[in-house]
Amino acid sequence: MVKVFSWKNDTPLSLAKIVQMQLPKNRLAYIDWLRALAILGVLLYHSARPFIPEDPWHINNAAKSNLLDEFNFFLSRFRMPLLFFISGSVTWLMMKNRTTGAFVLLRLKRLFLPLIAGMLFIIPPQVYFERLHQGYTGSFLEFYSTLFQSGSYPQGNMSWHHLWFIAYLFLYDLLLAPFFAWCKTEKASGFKKRLGQLAQGRAIYWLMLPSVCIYSAFVLQYPATNALIDDPVYFIYWLLFLLAGYFCLLEPALMESLERNRRFSLTLAFLLLLFINALRWNGFDWFEDKHRAESWTTYLYLARQPIHTWLWVFALVGYGRKYLNKPLPALSYVNQFIYPFYILHQTILVILAYYVVQTPDTIFLKWVFLALSTFFICLLLFHLFIRPFYLTRMLFGMKTSKQ
Repeated sequence: MVKVFSWKNDTPLSLAKIVQMQLPKNRLAYIDWLRALAILGVLLYHSARPFIPEDPWHINNAAKSNLLDEFNFFLSRFRMPLLFFISGSVTWLMMKNRTTGAFVLLRLKRLFLPLIAGMLFIIPPQVYFERLHQGYTGSFLEFYSTLFQSGSYPQGNMSWHHLWFIAYLFLYDLLLAPFFAWCKTEKASGFKKRLGQLAQGRAIYWLMLPSVCIYSAFVLQYPATNALIDDPVYFIYWLLFLLAGYFCLLEPALMESLERNRRFSLTLAFLLLLFINALRWNGFDWFEDKHRAESWTTYLYLARQPIHTWLWVFALVGYGRKYLNKPLPALSYVNQFIYPFYILHQTILVILAYYVVQTPDTIFLKWVFLALSTFFICLLLFHLFIRPFYLTRMLFGMKTSKQ
């Protein structure tokens, strides 16, 4: 550990302590690290998508991997819910010292503007290479000229693809801005007191109940689309994770409860994972029997997924708060990089995958190459062409002043 001395009393200070003193007061190191790890999970997940059997993606490899399918199944339990939970926590940090109008303006700049720019400039190359993979023979300029006449994806070429997350997050913050502002007032003291009661013992797990009920009751009729207008169940499902993240910083005792119960959460998450996989690996299919599929027990069976997801999110946040609250020197750069990386990564990945799937190499080497190459290309693009310039910083949702 590197030590220096304070000028007042020559007391040794660790480098981590100095970095903590230099961080903005409205940042929590463990939230930033969890967000970075969640985005890393998104990269690993998307890098494996060309190799997943029975689940076609934008670019698909001829040979498939059941092991990567299992890896993606595990990541899919928590990667997006964790991101929404963290986004809710970040929303609280952004909102606590801002007016409603200032918060909305900030979200317009950080979310809506990058979403529009991404749909116009980042997503079209991704869709173009997908069309090439499907047999399209025109140039990119010919393809782009049809962008606004072809309609929405998948029949047309206009899409937000992986930027759906930004679209949902923007709408949530826009709709809930008055509620977030109310939570800062004295009128919300009773509400916060009731929230604090959930921090007692293991009452924190009641937070999962609304989404478990909604998901189990309606997901068969309304599966996920990520298209907003026809995605009612998942629109509410993601929203409840965001609200949970917001509430856990609004009432800090809730976050303390997650840390205190982290081992219990992890134990239940792991046992439920074993149970779910025991059913999957032995060919169990609840819906083979139509009569049983229409039974009340079906809703109980469907509840396994949201319960499992909440347990993983609670466990990861609890362990993150315990062990990742370390403001290392690299954290400032990581915080700047992670959002532009999310916007860029899938387009870079799809372009690379278009060529990689044509090679005779093994699936594992292709997956590793895609993940590493995408990461380093995005890093170079960020460092050389996004971070240094006002316009690109603005279009990628960064603060417009260099840090």
